[in-house]
Amino acid sequence: MATQCVVKVELTISCKNLLDKDVGSKSDPLCVLLQSTGNDQWTEVDRTERVKNCQDPEFSKRLCIDYHFEKVQKLKLGVYDIDNKSVDLKDDDYLGGFECTLGQVSTWITPPIVADEVKDNRAIVLEVEARNLDKKDMFGKSDPFLEFFKQADDGSWTLVHRTEVIKNNLNPSWKKFTVSVGTFCNGDFNKPLKYFCKIILLKAQTQIRLIKKINTAANLSFFCLIYSILIFFIEAQYTFLDYVMGGCQINFTVGIDFTGSNGDPRSPESLHYLSPDGTNQYLNAIWSVGQVIKDYDTDKLFPAFGFGAQVPPDFKVSHEFALNFNPNSPYCQGIEGIVQAYRAALPQVRLYGPTNFSPIINHVARIAAGAAQQSNAAQYFVLLIITDGEITDLDQTKQAIVNSSKLPMSIIIVGVGEADFKAMEVLDGDNGVLKAPSGEPVSRDIVQFVPFKSFTSAPREALAQTVLAEVPGQLVSYFKMRNIIPVNPPAPSK
Repeated sequence: MATQCVVKVELTISCKNLLDKDVGSKSDPLCVLLQSTGNDQWTEVDRTERVKNCQDPEFSKRLCIDYHFEKVQKLKLGVYDIDNKSVDLKDDDYLGGFECTLGQVSTWITPPIVADEVKDNRAIVLEVEARNLDKKDMFGKSDPFLEFFKQADDGSWTLVHRTEVIKNNLNPSWKKFTVSVGTFCNGDFNKPLKYFCKIILLKAQTQIRLIKKINTAANLSFFCLIYSILIFFIEAQYTFLDYVMGGCQINFTVGIDFTGSNGDPRSPESLHYLSPDGTNQYLNAIWSVGQVIKDYDTDKLFPAFGFGAQVPPDFKVSHEFALNFNPNSPYCQGIEGIVQAYRAALPQVRLYGPTNFSPIINHVARIAAGAAQQSNAAQYFVLLIITDGEITDLDQTKQAIVNSSKLPMSIIIVGVGEADFKAMEVLDGDNGVLKAPSGEPVSRDIVQFVPFKSFTSAPREALAQTVLAEVPGQLVSYFKMRNIIPVNPPAPSK
């Protein structure tokens, strides 16, 4: 299940040396934020206040917008000289403006535009155990779990967390869990809370005891009847935006399937065949995902590789060849550079096989392992693999993914054509935890697979929205697993 990264972002705007359109006085500027809705259509999102008689305004009203990592959000900022009380800008003088994406604002645009996430980044961390619970099950010990509730303004109670069930145990120790301060108590540490211990009895939940109302401002560690709050503290809960706005670079790498099952690129039946407009499913996938990722990499140099082809000059099979045929510098300048390298390589290689993923995964993993040694949140890696068929080195790929799950990287697999992609769904892990042949499970979910055919009639951006939706959560899960904070963390919430 994709974890949507949808948060509120506030843009702080200031200007310098605006044009003076008023006679006898300075301009009265106001800034308007527009967002593209497609087909060259724009809709107003927000606007600042008007600042009277000022050519260097610092607007106090912030512009608020929803942020979606998986989308290219095109923005247009315009500054107008306001000389009347009408909200219509058609009769006001346009002083200037520019276009950008919200991803660019969050990563490399510097003042006069500053982006801030609207949030409380604190979280409650709790670990609870119980001793000598009553035996309520006729044929065995109880199966207890805990439920925590907060009180609403109208006096009703809302469930905020339910622990896992501990089977057949009268002395349970539940796993440590984390709940955001907003969810736990709406940021109000004087809000009353209560928790219940329940058991599963005859497939029904049976409440056995209201333990105690607790106050979140109480001591961090305390005993409550037969229950022990082993851990109770507040920690900063950093988000995806905290990391990328704090300086984390997202490094994008592409791996392209050049196996024989794609068909002769000269044939219109081939998945590598370039249509009259110069595109195919491979290029559409690269454009779709790349247009989002590129805003999070400052140098715009993207490594691109092919696999499963016989490569010049000796035409030996390679599962990890640079698309530009320069193994010492496999980087392409921008997404356009990847496209150009792909088009140039296509007539030079001989499609062959088999379909091996592990060499390219291990290649990116080696680079990610080097970044992991820095013990900071400066780099994260996203590998896009585009393939047409069943994977050949499944066991080696599972092991490579398990190893990579300990590193700052995510893997996106896009399946093109009409092949059976059941093995890819196994790698995705949505239906269970992926394990290596040795039985070792992944440390965290890092793979997302989608079949391209599901998006053939959808807008190009729909593919990116689906495959990239999980990346923010995966990035955060890695740095949280390593207890690594952003390079430049946000100021603590007050």
